[in-house]
Amino acid sequence: MTAAGAAAGRIEAEIAKVVVGQRGPVSELLAALVAGGHVLLEGVPGVAKTLLAKALARALDLEFGRVQFTPDLMPSDILGTSVYRPATGTFELRRGPIFTEVLLADEVNRTPPKTQAALLEAMEERQVTLDGQRQPLPATFFVIATQNPVEYEGTYPLPEAQADRFLMKIRIDYPAAAEEAEILRRAAAGLDVHDLAAAGVAPAVTREELGALRAAARTLVVSPQVLEYVARIVRTSRALGRARLGASPRAGVGLLACARARAALAGAAWVGPEDVKAVAAAVLRHRLVLRPEAELEGAGPDDLVQELLETVEVPR
Repeated sequence: MTAAGAAAGRIEAEIAKVVVGQRGPVSELLAALVAGGHVLLEGVPGVAKTLLAKALARALDLEFGRVQFTPDLMPSDILGTSVYRPATGTFELRRGPIFTEVLLADEVNRTPPKTQAALLEAMEERQVTLDGQRQPLPATFFVIATQNPVEYEGTYPLPEAQADRFLMKIRIDYPAAAEEAEILRRAAAGLDVHDLAAAGVAPAVTREELGALRAAARTLVVSPQVLEYVARIVRTSRALGRARLGASPRAGVGLLACARARAALAGAAWVGPEDVKAVAAAVLRHRLVLRPEAELEGAGPDDLVQELLETVEVPR
């Protein structure tokens, strides 16, 4: 196993100490982080979305911050502002909670578009402008924004153009019966998920190793056949009869980056079609918009992704 594959295994092992199951979402989350993008995490309340974000930050030894998004949250509440100091007669720049390494934007669809836009701009530019001064964000800056998929009252759903800024949309489902029993067993044994250090979660990699992981993913070999496969998936998405809006070229770049990250985390020496297929749903599901008649028939974005993977010929 390569150094990248070993590092990925250590990270997943630390997260598994407090998060039961969810191997798929954990792998997708790591792929997005290594690819340098941000994640929209969707799931009903109580399925460990916050715990997963905290455990990831702990396993990576990165600073963690959380912002609970509410209807009255203003851009300055997350970016920061200047505070007047009467004693000195000067203004002091006070940085907001966005200046961290792993930021959990909890219930991002509960805050008005103006505040959502401020977060998305910082995600894209990797910097914040306060009082005309550019304040760079950390190189490891990673946003995990959560959404509740079943409750829409009092929310501000992200428009397609803004959702497209997230590299992946990862879904967290209810655990299987055996996993739910294990959660209860751990709770009965006294596991306190609010104290990750006491729960045994320890840093598994250094910042240097994380940087090496990202470098390994960026330089992983991609054959012309796999590049063409990614391009055909993206182009075909725009021709699907049930799709009102297909994937953009940026989606293709994101799909390639995530496939590369997945292959690197698995310790592979090159990117294969199976890597592309494994991350396709998470990369494309929030970028494909269904026609109204398809929604009335009960179809969803994941159905379109499955149709794409069945339609586009896999290179040999």
